[in-house]
Amino acid sequence: MAKQSILRDKIKAHLLLQIQNGALKVGKTINLAALSRDTGVSVTPIREALSQLEQAQVLQAIPNRGFVVAKLSKTEVKNLIEIVAQLEVMALENSDFDFDEMDLLKTLQTKMENTESIAEGLAIRYNFHNQLVRHCTNKILLQILKDLKLRLHFYEHDFIQDFSFFKKLSAQTRSVVEAIQEDNVPTAALILRMHWMSILEHIGGQIHIKNG
Repeated sequence: MAKQSILRDKIKAHLLLQIQNGALKVGKTINLAALSRDTGVSVTPIREALSQLEQAQVLQAIPNRGFVVAKLSKTEVKNLIEIVAQLEVMALENSDFDFDEMDLLKTLQTKMENTESIAEGLAIRYNFHNQLVRHCTNKILLQILKDLKLRLHFYEHDFIQDFSFFKKLSAQTRSVVEAIQEDNVPTAALILRMHWMSILEHIGGQIHIKNG
């Protein structure tokens, strides 16, 4: 049972990497046989991983077709970002930061600011946000947040393509780090909430243009 859980998590990590590098796109059907060949994992733990991703609303099960990356919508992204903003702020307020943690956050922040690729920048940004709340004492909150961000990553890959906007986001996270360094968590939480609202406004506008 433990081995099967490890294999299931391996598949989820593999699919997450595909999301991060843009290889797994909306509407794409997951080929179980190909996934098994590529990863060396049997079909049973793969099905478990896909079922968990379906519960997280990353995938959709379609009869006679299998698991498909679910379509995006303006309503869903609004709901996702509002919830992620609330939960990440809550997690931040329940986190402790030591010198090593701050050094890692600053390193990720610097990489984010210096990248010349949006795809690479989004991957770094994903890691930054995970690191930001990694030491939250509420592990259930972190798991929910992780599942929601997995789905949200599709929206970021599709609709954050403006490099100047990405730079704006990097400046906001820099302010979050600086507030934490000054031991001013309330200010960090306020900036973090504004950060997510900026993303909601931007992606919402992009979806409107695309659908219009």
